[in-house]
Amino acid sequence: MTRLTRRGALGATLLGAGAAALPPVAAEAQTGLGRLPTKASGGRRWGKTFEGQRKADLGNGTFLNPILAGDHPDPSILKDGADYYMTFSSFDAYPGVPIWHSRDLVNWTPVTTALTTNVGSIWAPELIKHQGRFYIYLPAKFPDNNTSYVIWSDKIEGPWSEPIDLKLPRYIDPGHAVDADGTRWLFLSGGDRIKLAPDGLSTVGKPEHVYDPWRYPEDWEVEGFSPEGPKITKHGDYYYLITAVGGTAGPPTGHMVIVARSKSLAGPWQDDPRNPVVRTENNSEMWWSRGHATLVEGPSGDWWCVYHGYENGFYTLGRQALLAPVTWTKDGWFTVGGGDLSKPMPKPRGGQAVTHGMALSDDFSTDKYGMQWNFFDPAKDEGKRIKRANGMLELTATGEAPSTSSPLIFVNGDQAYEIECEIEIDPGVRAGLILFYDRKLYCGLGFDPKNFVTHQYGIERGRPANPHGQRMIMRLRNDRHIVSFHTSGDGGKTWKRFDRGMEVSGYHHNVRGGFMMLKPGLYAAGKGSARFRNFKYRALD
Repeated sequence: MTRLTRRGALGATLLGAGAAALPPVAAEAQTGLGRLPTKASGGRRWGKTFEGQRKADLGNGTFLNPILAGDHPDPSILKDGADYYMTFSSFDAYPGVPIWHSRDLVNWTPVTTALTTNVGSIWAPELIKHQGRFYIYLPAKFPDNNTSYVIWSDKIEGPWSEPIDLKLPRYIDPGHAVDADGTRWLFLSGGDRIKLAPDGLSTVGKPEHVYDPWRYPEDWEVEGFSPEGPKITKHGDYYYLITAVGGTAGPPTGHMVIVARSKSLAGPWQDDPRNPVVRTENNSEMWWSRGHATLVEGPSGDWWCVYHGYENGFYTLGRQALLAPVTWTKDGWFTVGGGDLSKPMPKPRGGQAVTHGMALSDDFSTDKYGMQWNFFDPAKDEGKRIKRANGMLELTATGEAPSTSSPLIFVNGDQAYEIECEIEIDPGVRAGLILFYDRKLYCGLGFDPKNFVTHQYGIERGRPANPHGQRMIMRLRNDRHIVSFHTSGDGGKTWKRFDRGMEVSGYHHNVRGGFMMLKPGLYAAGKGSARFRNFKYRALD
C-alpha cells in the first residue's frame, strides 16, 4: 500500500568542525549481571546478553521484566509439552509474525518468522496447536479494508502455509477455543465468537454475541472501552475468558485485564468480582497500559500470566512482553501478582534456560533477513532488493527518501544504544542510518557523494559538505532519546561529530498512532545500490 507524506525543502547547514575520538563498538557477546543504575532506570539492574542487551534473567533464580524487551505487543503464548512458543503483532514489518521459543518462560530465543506474504498490518495473532498441527490466526488491516487470515504448519519452524482468508471483516484479536464436543471457535473483539470448520481453515456461519464485557467505573482515566484480546483458558470445571478493556494506549491507567468464567463456551459468563485483575493505577508505576493477557501453566505446574505494557518514559520502545505469577483462589478465581513489575521476582520453578535473544551486530556472513531485519510495508517482491555476499549487504535503492521507500529495520529493547555501519553508495544513491516509526515519522542521517542530509520529524533537509565522498563509517547513538551522529572517512581512526542533534521521546503511538516502536535500521533511496558492511550494535549503560 502507498502512504503519502510531506517532505521539507532541502536547506543548507554546514557540518560542524572538530573531530572526536570515540571508543570502538564491541561486537562480541557480553554476559553477566545487570547494568549500572541510571536515573532513567531508577537504579534497576537487568541481566545482560549479546552486546550488553538487557535480559530478564538475573542469574540468581530471579528475573526482572520485561521478558522480551522492545516491541513485542499482544503476546500469544503456547505450551507444547516442555516447550513454550510465543508470537506477537508485527504490524507492517515483513517477513512478519515472529515465533520465539522458551523452556522456562523467562529466556527466549527466536525460531522463525511465519508470514512472508504482505496481507496488511498484522494485529494480535493467535498461535495454537490442535491435533498435532500448528495454526496462527492473523487479523490484517489495510487502510481501506480488513479481514483475518490463518496460516498453518506441521512444524513450528515451518514451512508455514500461505495465508488463507477467513472472510471475517471488522474483527481483531482472535482467541482460539475448543468446546467439550470438540467444536472449534474463534472468540473475537467485542464479546463475539464464530465457529470454525473442523480443519480450522474456514469459518462456519456468522459471528454471534456471547459476552458483554465488564465495565470499569465512569471516572477512571481510560482511552475508551475497546473490549479486545479475548483469550480462553480451561481450568477445572470452568472456561476463563480473559479480555482487555480501556484502550491499548492513551492514558497510562487505561488498558487493563478483566476475567469472566463459564462452564460453557456459549455462556452465560460471570464476571470476576475482583475485576480488573491487572491495571496500571497511577503514572508513577514502571509499566503503563498493561493488558492483553494470556494464562499459561509453568514448567512445574504453577501458573503465570503473559501480557504487554509500555515502559514508563519509553513509549518509543513499543509494548514489551511481561510475565507475572498467577495464584488460583479457593473460590475458583485467580489473582495476578507482581505489582507494577518493577522489582525482581522468583523465576518459574523447573524448566531450562535457552540462550536469550540474538546478537544484533551483523557482519552479513549469514542470512538474518526475517530473523532480525525486516522491511517496513514492503512491495510483493521487496526481498529481491537484498543481495548478500562476501561480508556485504547490497541494498537496491527505492524511492526518494525513507518516506517513499521501505527501510530495513529491526526490533531492539535497550533504553540507550549505538549502531554503526560502513556504507558505500553509487553516484545516484542516498543512504544512511535511521530511527524509523513510520513513513511520516522518522529521523536519521544520510549522505550522497557530495552532501549530507538530515531526516527529522519525517522531513528531509540537505546539509552540504560531505567530506568523505561515496564511502564512510556512520554511527548513530540513541542515549535515552538524545540522538547524535558521528562519521569517519578513514576506517574509524578518527571521527567527526555531526552538527545536528535530535530528541525523539515523542516519536511514538500517542503522537502518531499505529501502535509501533521507533526502530533502528538502514535505508537506501534513489537510483542504484548501497553496500553495507560490518553493522555493529552496542547497548549503553
